[in-house]
Formats: sequence, C-alpha cells, structure tokens
Amino acid sequence: MSTELPGQKAVKVTTQTVVDMKELGEKISMLTAYDYTMAKLIDAAGIDIILVGDSASNVMAGHETTLPITLDHMIYHTSCVVRGVDRALVVADLPFMSYQVTTKEALISAGRMMKEAGAHAVKMEGGKPIAATIRRIVDAGIPVMGHLGLTPQSIYKFGTYKVRATDETEAEELIRDAKLLEEAGCFALVMEKIPAKLAAKVTDSISIPTIGIGAGAHCDGQVLVSHDMLGLNKDFHPRFLRRYADLHNEIIGAVDRYVSDVKSGDFPNESEQYK
Repeated sequence: MSTELPGQKAVKVTTQTVVDMKELGEKISMLTAYDYTMAKLIDAAGIDIILVGDSASNVMAGHETTLPITLDHMIYHTSCVVRGVDRALVVADLPFMSYQVTTKEALISAGRMMKEAGAHAVKMEGGKPIAATIRRIVDAGIPVMGHLGLTPQSIYKFGTYKVRATDETEAEELIRDAKLLEEAGCFALVMEKIPAKLAAKVTDSISIPTIGIGAGAHCDGQVLVSHDMLGLNKDFHPRFLRRYADLHNEIIGAVDRYVSDVKSGDFPNESEQYK
C-alpha cells in the first residue's frame, strides 16, 4: 500500500527511480490500466509503474490478439490513465505496425504518445531488428522500455503462446538482445514467459531493471494484467497468474441483487428519493 500520509503530495516515480530501485535491491511493481477509474485506484494503492498495454485489444475490446488495436486507440487509453495518476510512472505500448516499418514512423508514433497522451515512456517489442529504432527514439528524449521473450505482437510468427527461449540457441539470442536493448538506451526490460533460470541470468548480466511476467522470481520486478489479477477474467489460467480478488463473481452478484431490487420495487426506497 501507499506510504504517503494524508494530504502529503505523492513522490513521482520516474525512469531514474526505477533504475535506482534495481541498484537498491527494491522490487518493482507494475500493473496494467486502460481507463481513468482503474488507474486512479491502482495508483492510490502504491503501484510503481502503470502499463497501458496493447492488451487493451483483448480485455477492453474483446479481440483475440493485440494486433487490431491502433495508435489512436492507444493514445486515447493512455490519456485516460494519465489523468488518473498522481505517483506512478505511466508506460504505454506502441501497438503493432506503429514502429516496425521505418525509424521515422516509429519516432512519430512515440512522439504522439508523449505529446497527445501524456505518457512518461513507451514500450516496444523486439530485439536486434528494432535496436537502432530504439536508439533514435531515446536520442529524441523519449524513454523506452524493451520487451523480449514471448512478444504478443508476433503471435502469428510464433504460432503459439508457449514458453519461449527453452532451447540454447534462442536463449543465447535473448541474452544478446537484452544487452543490445541496454546499449540502445532502454531504461528497463520486460521479459515474458521464459524459463526462470534464463531470466535470472539476463537480470544479472544487464544494469537496467528486468520486469517479468511468467519469468520467475529473480527479475527486478513483476507485471500482471490488472483484469487477470483482480479476477475479472475467468477464462485465462496461465501458471504465472495469481488472482488477488474474485471481482467476476462479486460484480455479477451485485448486478443480480440490483436487478432483483428493481424488479421487486425495493429500489429506490423512501430514503433514496427526493422530496
């Protein structure tokens, strides 16, 4: 929970804060949010980083993959989140095909995310093929978080959501990519669904923080999709997910009681009406 005293102004988390946390051995907490209300709640609870993930394509829009969401959609969701945040660092995903074509287009996309949405940093998936693009964006003054391992924007290339880098060749490539992203200027790195021992090796081999999702306990931080962690989504059961609430049943129960009260005439009662 947040340690701020009542009336005390929250101390903003910055990219430098996150880097310092690794050096101090303090674990980094990160969750997704896509709207003002959820962002405000998560921020008040003391989260370090809020990720406006392209997973909004799944949990907000109902798409099967993250691919359909557009840059304009992501700018909208990010701007909503930023308005609800006092303390957390807000990182926004650059969506599929908003940065892969040319470095110029990638820089424009990242610039729009910062100027129009108010994001504090952007996140990009991939290693060596986008390292030069990341360098150009960082050189323009825009912080970048990397993402290796299972990269959902490449799901049709992989053909499966299985654990990545389980063989020696892919594991060595991931380690090289992590070092390339550090050299390119990334301030942090998400590692998704890779063996815990490999994630530990990467974490120990680079100076920037690693944030895992299905990558074991040795990462410098952890991230989950808020809808999954809060039990809003009942259809997703990966090994790495721990549910901290059961809002699916709580919400259905509350709506069921509301419907019943309306049908019976119990709502609104005398005290809930104006005289």
